[in-house]
Amino acid sequence: MNEPSELPPLTDEEQSVYQWQLWVEGFGQVGQQRLKQASVMVSRVGGVGGLVAFQLAAAGVGKLVLAHAGDIKPSDLNRQLLMTHDAIGTSRMDSICTRLHALNPRLQLVPVAENVSEDNADALLEQADLVVDCAPLFPERFAMNAAAVRQRKPLVECAMYELEAQITTIIPGQTPCLRCLFPEAPPSWRREFPVFGAVSGTVACMAAMEAIKLIAGLGDPLTGRWLQFDLRDMSFRSVLIERNPRCGTCQPATQE
Repeated sequence: MNEPSELPPLTDEEQSVYQWQLWVEGFGQVGQQRLKQASVMVSRVGGVGGLVAFQLAAAGVGKLVLAHAGDIKPSDLNRQLLMTHDAIGTSRMDSICTRLHALNPRLQLVPVAENVSEDNADALLEQADLVVDCAPLFPERFAMNAAAVRQRKPLVECAMYELEAQITTIIPGQTPCLRCLFPEAPPSWRREFPVFGAVSGTVACMAAMEAIKLIAGLGDPLTGRWLQFDLRDMSFRSVLIERNPRCGTCQPATQE
């Protein structure tokens, strides 16, 4: 991280808006300045990614690079809280930007009305310091994982299904990457699945906090750990994970 003298100062308005989080031990002025300087890429800004973006905007991250295609559908509204009923049939990205700027007009947004793919992953991630991967489909997740490894940028990886969710933080060259954990896409994984917005929102808030911790140097991130939880019975489990020595994606990241 940059030294405090190299970080952007906080305005009087920012001091007022972020006052309560400035009191967090180990965060303070320097942590807030680091958030202001930071840029975060969020892949898919729906039920999970929308809440990630909203929390990062609220916390004072300076720049968000957002990728999400398509128009708003009625079935989005039980979980995609940056969408509105009045905007059904219009661009998701337009609604996303409107809602985020209403919360934080200081926020710099780079809206991309596309889903992540092998063709655009590198260009998207080049604009960010780290990425939060909230895409539901493994081809998108694998593309973002590979780009993060190539560019040696941290990636917060999260997903959910029904009342269950999982999250880990990937540091290329140090921790397992997504391909270490899933060499191939699970055959049963599909685009449409059971979901409550409260479940996607829970893992989203965790993912946003992981991003904040990485940027600010606060606490201990979920590196080398796979956190799983089931809100049906409120059970949580943290599993130690290791790199796959035969992983064709992340093992080259250790080579200089």
